[in-house]
Amino acid sequence: MSTALPGLSVLGQIAFTVSDVERATVFFRDQLGLPFLFAAPPGLAFFDCGGVRLMVTRPQGAGAIGANSILYFKVSDIDAAHLALQARGVVFERPPALVARMPDHELWLASFRDPDGNILELMSEKR
Repeated sequence: MSTALPGLSVLGQIAFTVSDVERATVFFRDQLGLPFLFAAPPGLAFFDCGGVRLMVTRPQGAGAIGANSILYFKVSDIDAAHLALQARGVVFERPPALVARMPDHELWLASFRDPDGNILELMSEKR
């Protein structure tokens, strides 16, 4: 008998904490170009990340700003995405770099931060 729970294979939403939801909305919508879905009280903003909803919020309970999991944005051309985001004012801590060679592809990452210092990454699997 399987003990696995049904329907736990797809992420529906990710919560991401920030200090200023309005400032983060400008960053995610205007600089990163994520489709803005809607805002909801109290101080929530929602974006579409390829079918996964990103909820930007102030910390709830004991949450802390900048102590989040890293968001990895999968892109087909990391060099082009890097240049496009730089043109929108995104400052990268690490430009695109090879991080692992797999049997059928190379994994490339480039890192930057949002206005609160949360780490974000571009991720590309080059074949």
